[in-house]
Amino acid sequence: MKFGLDRLLEDVTLRTPLIGKRVALLAHPASVTPDLTHALDALAAMPEITLTAAFGPQHGIKGDKQDNMMESPDFIDPQHGIPIFSLYGEVRRPTDAMMATFDVLLVDLQDLGCRIYTFITTLRYVLEAAAQHGKAVWVLDRPNPAGRPVEGLTLRDGWESFVGAGAMPMRHGMTMGELGLWFIHELKLDLDYRVIEMQGWQPDAAPGYGWHIGEREWINPSPNAPNLSMARCYAGTVMLEGATLSEGRGTTRPLELFGAPDLDARAIINTMQTLAPHWLKGCLLRECWFEPTFHKHAGKLCAGVQIHVEAPHYDHAAFQPWRVQALAFKAIRQLYPDYDLWRDFPYEYAFGKLPIDVINGSPLLREWVDNPQATPGDLDALTLPDEQAWAITRAPFLLY
Repeated sequence: MKFGLDRLLEDVTLRTPLIGKRVALLAHPASVTPDLTHALDALAAMPEITLTAAFGPQHGIKGDKQDNMMESPDFIDPQHGIPIFSLYGEVRRPTDAMMATFDVLLVDLQDLGCRIYTFITTLRYVLEAAAQHGKAVWVLDRPNPAGRPVEGLTLRDGWESFVGAGAMPMRHGMTMGELGLWFIHELKLDLDYRVIEMQGWQPDAAPGYGWHIGEREWINPSPNAPNLSMARCYAGTVMLEGATLSEGRGTTRPLELFGAPDLDARAIINTMQTLAPHWLKGCLLRECWFEPTFHKHAGKLCAGVQIHVEAPHYDHAAFQPWRVQALAFKAIRQLYPDYDLWRDFPYEYAFGKLPIDVINGSPLLREWVDNPQATPGDLDALTLPDEQAWAITRAPFLLY
């Protein structure tokens, strides 16, 4: 199993087109080789490559910024003496001055396979800037640890945001390299684009289904993405960022569980099993207790539910994290009709809209939850056509 970075470092013929070019790198903490050397250091050691700049996405190139809307500054790298530009600071799109520092941008970002994960929005923005400035972009491809399944409502027109890069479902089932191909097609961009493909990626193979368990170390691509279980749950549990419930930030299992001090977790699980047991296949739900050390409900004992997605009960093809979390919201609304469920604050710089709607790319999910007459079948009727359409749309851009 080789990632794009591995192949670029091993094969001098792949690096030959970079000779004489000024090269920049877009990376984060998970941008590492098999021996855990960071891509910046590994590329700097290649005599054919002249590094002139680097870029960091949300959470910073060091991955040190804990929460959303915590911006990173620009700085000079002390080892390599090159500027490190933040694409989640004063700007989220690269400036003309930033674009002037390189000829070829290498993108080496570990994604989680979810529309809301902002690294894919950053990819879109750098592709647009590269087309405008006549620069080349190479994606050093990495696995989608959530694999190929597609799930969720497609983002509606007018709901584009930093957590909504385009009209795709919540769980897109593509790699960064493949998404780049789709963006270029969808946005009608004209630029020199290349994917350094992986070798040996098997997104349908057990037990990893996208992540090669036992072959590569898991490095957090962002502070609250600590393991494969989180990556599998994330397309559903990320919706908790738009809810008053804790998503487990401030615990050791963020975005694998949810809860609050004033809930009956056992009743929620029972109600979920009654409402739509077919949506709960492939995982196990467990009543749990936790006390966040920071973020929502910090220092308070929360009754919660953990979503377990490891062997032997995990069924990759059956697991539907977006529906699982939607069903949890529905169960809470049924048990507590007046529960203050939805947060209201500027989420990822989207002002004047409820975060839950920004996250889902429309109000449709929230309206379904809040409608006491709406059934699981009603949500399926909205969502299945979107999922089927995306499977067709993405097909020409799949590389593996």
